[in-house]
Amino acid sequence: MGEQPMPDPDGAADLAGFIDLLGQLRAWAGMPSYRLLAKRVGSQMQGAVPLSTVVDVFKAERRRLDLDLVVAVVRALGADEPTVRRWRTACVRVHGEAKTGGTAGVLGQLPTDLVTFTGRRQELTRLIEAATRPRDDEGANTVVISAIEGMAGVGKTQLAIRAAHQLVRSGHFRDVQLHVNLRGFDAELPAADPSAILEAFLRQLGVPVRQIPATRDERAAMFRDRLRDRHALILLDNAADEDQVRDLIPASPTCLVLITSRRSLTALDNAAPHPLDVFTESESLDLLARIAGAERVAAEPAAAADIAEYCGHLPLAVSLAAARLRSRPAWTLRHLADKLRDGRLNAIHSGGRGLRPAFHLSYEELAEPLRRIFRLLGHHPGPDTTPAQLAALADITTDEAEDALEQLQDEHLVTQPTIGRYELHDLLRLLAVELAAAEPEPDPAAPLTRLATWCVATGYAAAVAINTPNLTGRAPETASFADYDEALTWFDRERNTLAAVQRAAAEAGLHDHVWQLAEARKHFFVLRRHLDEFRTAQQLAVAAARAAGDRRTQAAMIGALGGVYWMTGQLDESEDCCRQARRLHQELGDVRGEAAVLISHGVVHNQRGNHEGSVDLITQALDLLDGPDTLKLRAMALVNRAVVDKYGPGRRPRAVSELREALAIFRQCEDRHNEAFALGNIADFLLMDADLDTALTLYGEQRELGRQLGDAYIEAEALRGTGDVHAATDHTADARQAWSEALALYEQIDHPKAAEARQRLSRPDSEVYGFVRER
Repeated sequence: MGEQPMPDPDGAADLAGFIDLLGQLRAWAGMPSYRLLAKRVGSQMQGAVPLSTVVDVFKAERRRLDLDLVVAVVRALGADEPTVRRWRTACVRVHGEAKTGGTAGVLGQLPTDLVTFTGRRQELTRLIEAATRPRDDEGANTVVISAIEGMAGVGKTQLAIRAAHQLVRSGHFRDVQLHVNLRGFDAELPAADPSAILEAFLRQLGVPVRQIPATRDERAAMFRDRLRDRHALILLDNAADEDQVRDLIPASPTCLVLITSRRSLTALDNAAPHPLDVFTESESLDLLARIAGAERVAAEPAAAADIAEYCGHLPLAVSLAAARLRSRPAWTLRHLADKLRDGRLNAIHSGGRGLRPAFHLSYEELAEPLRRIFRLLGHHPGPDTTPAQLAALADITTDEAEDALEQLQDEHLVTQPTIGRYELHDLLRLLAVELAAAEPEPDPAAPLTRLATWCVATGYAAAVAINTPNLTGRAPETASFADYDEALTWFDRERNTLAAVQRAAAEAGLHDHVWQLAEARKHFFVLRRHLDEFRTAQQLAVAAARAAGDRRTQAAMIGALGGVYWMTGQLDESEDCCRQARRLHQELGDVRGEAAVLISHGVVHNQRGNHEGSVDLITQALDLLDGPDTLKLRAMALVNRAVVDKYGPGRRPRAVSELREALAIFRQCEDRHNEAFALGNIADFLLMDADLDTALTLYGEQRELGRQLGDAYIEAEALRGTGDVHAATDHTADARQAWSEALALYEQIDHPKAAEARQRLSRPDSEVYGFVRER
């Protein structure tokens, strides 16, 4: 044997390196002839081995070696059995890396472009334009870097490959095309070493192995030198982070670097981000048809749409579902859709490929504190979250929560469709729920309890800011709102979240949170005319109060439910609630509560046309109301009795007097909503009494209050009355203008009075005043 040391097979970074080391082993063995080696190898393998077969083992361009032949060659070169085993292990390793596109996965040509590539027209156009756009002198010395970013399975690699092929076919970057899978997210193999990638790139560029520098910095410098002024395209797929790719980027402005990553590579200088979202519905259906068959998809369009929806329009999920269909021709699309509906993550797989491993890799890459945050998002029942909500959920500060959400966004595990609001893709949400169940918090109920507590406290603060009347059991206000508009905007933004939290709290048995969440939102529901949601929330509140055995709260919640039924025209249900609530208040000795229910019951009677019964019930309520703490409730009773009194002969003077008394009380209590209603009712009476100037002034005040409060119904009522005054003075054009504006507002909130406004507008000018007189 020669004096040089035996080469170490563990030093083989890839298959080419392994073959080079085999050559060094032959040199170590004294350079035996290939003919001699063939004889030795044949004796081991019990048969003649052609000379050419042994020669081929040492050819650097080989892409695969026969393992048994390599073992025989190593033995023939004089290695002992432990050494032979090391060479055998190294041979298996480099073949495995080559197969997975590892450090030896640098190809002289681009990966195959899939014929099933679908959609992405805008994204592809943007990439091509960025790569080919003429640059001014200031940017002439900068390499073009496009970073395609997005969640696992969103199709980053296929988009990059399609863009690369399209560029090369159109005559760009014809000199060199390099590609490597950097294995930034790989379940079995570590992320590729940039230094090894540089070695492989340099060999691809024709640099002899012995001339490749030893250090990463030197290799990067040589790489940049070799690509100077060459039209090269470098595709760096599945990058782990900025550090992994930084030295793989040439310096020449004639080069293009396409990078794909699940992370946002924000620290990479001059890189233009190309965030990739999930498919549109049409793109999902197109991919499903391309793989599973257009005829099958066309035959079951509804099931196809469901499959796309259950896959969350994620390209990988859709392709896996489609491949499963293709391999099972007996299946209907509805059969698969039902399996996806029931199984989701478990059902989205085909052969050995599945969606769950791809997602789980992204999760495993997180540090444990961030993993906990991701798991806790599985406890959040709403459609999205905010830093404040996450802070409550995780029991951390708002700043810590915002930082965590931003990090998850950088990992493409959440998205931020609007400033300050973060969403999980449906399938990632399922993963978060599973992980939360698999690794529960010390107290599994604590996250939802904390979130519901935050929602209640903040909701009550917002309710106070929008002048919500008669709040029951007010919670501590841990938040504050600058003004009415800010509070109303908060309710608008958190509408879906609050509903989801209330449902989740009901399922978890958080009874107090359930009814308090209904209570905090009741005035908001009326303002925005979300009456169906109001009814649902209030039904949950009644059930929660009953389950808790809280009879006082139960009475209040049933009474409020009766009010919702009245607003939605369910008068029988409303009366039943009034009777139940009154009986509970009487049993509790709650005179004020009983009076409130009597007023509501009187309103229902008035709606039915039983005006005398209505007046009687409201009068009973007034008889029960005494003392300063009942002042606002008394004012409400006066308003409602006055409204009924318009139908009673000779009662109009009393009605106007009571309305003015109520108006003074509402102003004293700074209850602007009820002030607006009192103004409108007084104006209605003045209109009937032909005091038109005063009526017009009051309608104007009512409309201004409606604008300030953001209450479309109040503003519509003021416009309706304004139009009536104009009609009474024979200004029909002004009347129609006001009624048209009122109609638009009624329609905006889907209010039944829209029909009455249309009737007004449909009348000829000659009948307009008569119609108003009929009111």
